Amino acid sequence: VQLQASGGGLVQAGGSLRLSCAASGIIFAVNNLGWYRQAPGKQRELVASITSFGSTSYADSVKGRFTISRDNAKNTVFLQMNSLKPEDTAVYYCNARNRATYWGQGTQVTVSS
Repeated sequence: VQLQASGGGLVQAGGSLRLSCAASGIIFAVNNLGWYRQAPGKQRELVASITSFGSTSYADSVKGRFTISRDNAKNTVFLQMNSLKPEDTAVYYCNARNRATYWGQGTQVTVSS
C-alpha cells in the first residue's frame, strides 16, 4: 500500500495550493479519506475528511477555505486550499481508512506573511 502526497510548497498569505494524494494497493473507492496536518511542536490534527459516499467534514479553522474531494477513477484525493494563512503552515498528511489505516509521507506547506 502506498499513499503519495504532493502539491505542497511555499505560498504567500492569501494564496492557494492544491494537494494531491495518489493511492495504490488498496480498493480506493471503499476507503474513507482524510487530510491531517502537523505543525512544529503541535499534535497532528484532522483538517478535512471525505467518506466513501462523498460526505465531507472540516475542521472549524479551515471551513470555507479548504475543499476536499476525491476521484475514485484516479485513486486520488485532493485538498484545495484557498485564502491560506500563516497558521496553516504544517506538514500535511493524507490518510486512508477502511479495515486498516494507511498514511502518506507528508508534504510541507509553508505560508509566509
